[in-house]
Amino acid sequence: MEVEPPKTIGGLDRAVTSCRRCPRLVAWREQVARERRAAFADERYWGRPIPGFGDEHARILLMGLAPAAHGANRTGRMFTGDRSGDFLYAALWRAGLATQPEAVRRGDGLELRGVRITAAVRCAPPANKPTPAERDECMPWTVRELELLPTPAVVVCLGAFAWDAALRLRRALAGAGAPAERPRPRFGHGAEAPGEPWPLLGCFHPSQQNTFTGKLTPEMLDGVLARAVEIAEPAPGA
Repeated sequence: MEVEPPKTIGGLDRAVTSCRRCPRLVAWREQVARERRAAFADERYWGRPIPGFGDEHARILLMGLAPAAHGANRTGRMFTGDRSGDFLYAALWRAGLATQPEAVRRGDGLELRGVRITAAVRCAPPANKPTPAERDECMPWTVRELELLPTPAVVVCLGAFAWDAALRLRRALAGAGAPAERPRPRFGHGAEAPGEPWPLLGCFHPSQQNTFTGKLTPEMLDGVLARAVEIAEPAPGA
């Protein structure tokens, strides 16, 4: 990260897009942007790290795995331009957390209400599999993101990789020398891990592997989002 940490969410988002800390990820994201998929041959790919997207005063933070090579790596916005995003944004719209059910590209009018989306790793990885070392290199960006978000109340982890990253994030925010959580909270769909500064809520990732097989259904995702809204609602009189 920069010597002088960004002081605003906007400044952080701009700084994220210039990161080149992971050579393998830099090479892959740029190769994909040059070669492009045939269906998007006429498009100019983003081909850079993906900043967070959504409400700067979000009470709910969604954390994904990493950008898809021909989704966010193409469009420049989290979960935008692929089947996973189609599934996720439709659910956010049903929950009243998004202004429209579709996410096509940056500038398409989509806005999130009370929600921000980020990822454990900000660059598209080969085979959609970032390494633990790449996760750790990316973590300072997310630490700073959480420091700049004034009101998060719950982090919804989309998949086990995001769950693990969020547990590490909680430890990093607790300060140097903070012990790991014992027993370690186990990931599962609907699993909850109370703790400071915010609880975690588990959700199967909306990948095609999960949605096409019925491992994750719209009703299951709706249930997790409803629980996130319940947790995030301020207590009466607060």
